[in-house]
Amino acid sequence: MNVRNKSIGWLAAVLAFELLAAGCRPADPTLVKIVSSLPRTGSAKQQSDTLVRGIRMAIEEVGEKVGPFRIEYIDLDDSTAAAGQWTSEAEAANARRALQDPDVCAYIGTFNSGAAKVSMPILNLGDLLMVSPANTAVGLTKPGLGAPGEPGVYRPTGRINYTRVVPADDLQGPLSADWAKKRGVKTVSILDDNEVYGKGLADLFDERCHEIGIEVLGHDSIDSKAQEFKSLMATIKALAPDLVYFGGTTQSKGGQLAKDMASAGITAILMVPDGCREQVFIDSAGAASLEGRCFVTFGGLPPEKLTGKGSEFVERYHKKFGEIPEAYAVYGYEAACVALRAIGDAGTKDRRTITDAALAIRDFDGALGRWSFDQNGDTTMRTLTVSAVKNGHFVFEEVLDANAQSSEGIAE
Repeated sequence: MNVRNKSIGWLAAVLAFELLAAGCRPADPTLVKIVSSLPRTGSAKQQSDTLVRGIRMAIEEVGEKVGPFRIEYIDLDDSTAAAGQWTSEAEAANARRALQDPDVCAYIGTFNSGAAKVSMPILNLGDLLMVSPANTAVGLTKPGLGAPGEPGVYRPTGRINYTRVVPADDLQGPLSADWAKKRGVKTVSILDDNEVYGKGLADLFDERCHEIGIEVLGHDSIDSKAQEFKSLMATIKALAPDLVYFGGTTQSKGGQLAKDMASAGITAILMVPDGCREQVFIDSAGAASLEGRCFVTFGGLPPEKLTGKGSEFVERYHKKFGEIPEAYAVYGYEAACVALRAIGDAGTKDRRTITDAALAIRDFDGALGRWSFDQNGDTTMRTLTVSAVKNGHFVFEEVLDANAQSSEGIAE
C-alpha cells in the first residue's frame, strides 16, 4: 500500500468515528444548511466577497426556503490572517465541520484548486455535495489528464460528489495558445506560480504551444513569496519573446510580475488566466504597466456580456451593491442555484440523494446559460473569453468557442 492510500485509509477511519459521533446529534428535520469555504482573508478577499454576495442573492431569491426546508447559509473562511491566503489546515477544518453537522447538505467551494484537493476526499466520505464556483484544475475530475491517480484519489468511496460550474483548464490552456497563434505570436516565455492551478494551466499552455508551432523559449516557476522579479525579467528581456504567459493568480504575484515586466522594458504581450481577472490585479500592477498589452482569459462570459438570466443577475447585483460584480460573482450565484435545485429535486435531507440529484442536472437554464453536468461532474459549457486591459479596466475583446473550433469577434 502506498503512502497516499495509507493516508486515505487513516482519514477514512478517523472520519468514520467523527461521523458516528455526529450521527448521535439529532438533525433539525426542517433545516438545511449550505456552507461555503472560500478565502475570506488576505489578497483574495475581493473575489470571495463577490462570490459570497452571489451565493446570498440566490438564497434570498427563494425566500431562504426550498420545499419543506428552511435554508441557512454559513460563510466559512479557508484562509488565515497569518498566511494571507488559504491553508490546508483551514480548509480541512471547514470540511470536517461541514461533514460533522447533520444539517449541512451542500458545500460551495473551493476557490483554489489546491484547496479542493484537501476537502474533496473528506467530503466524499460523507457523500456531501460539493459545488465549486472557481476550481479549474483538470485532475480534480478528468481521468488521464491530471497527475497519476487523479481523480480517484479524491473519491475514496468510489462515488462522485464533486461538481463545478466553471470550465476546466483543458479548455483554457489550449485555447489561450490557439489565440496567441492567431495573433501571430511565434515565441513565448512561460512562467507559473508552482501551484496546482497555475502550474497545471501553464503546462497545458506549454503543451499546446509545442503542438501548434509556437517556440517556447523557457518555462520557469516563480517563488510567489518573493517581493520582486527584476532579475527574472532581465533574463526574459534577453530572450525577446513575443509573449509572456503567466499561469497563476493575483495572489501569487501576477500583478508584481506585470509591474516588473514593464519596468524592465519588455515589450512583449502579457497573457494571464482567470485567476488574475480582478481589479486588484490591475491595481497591484499599475494600470500603465498593462495598458493595451495585457490580455486575460476567462472560462465563460464576463459580467457585461451575460444575457438573459445572467444579465438580470448583473442588474440586480448592481442595484443591490452599487457596482458591477467581479467576474466570479455569477459563478457563486450559479453554484448556489445548483445546490438549491438539488435539494428541491431530492426532497429529502439525505446527502447521497441530494448529490445524485445535482449530478443528474441536465439543460440547467441558469445565469450562465443552458448547460448540464457530464459524467465527471463537469459543466458542459465550452466558452472562453479574452479581455484586454484598457484605461485601468478589463475590456471584452472576443469569445473563443471550443465547440465551434473557431474564434470570432463580438462587436462592442
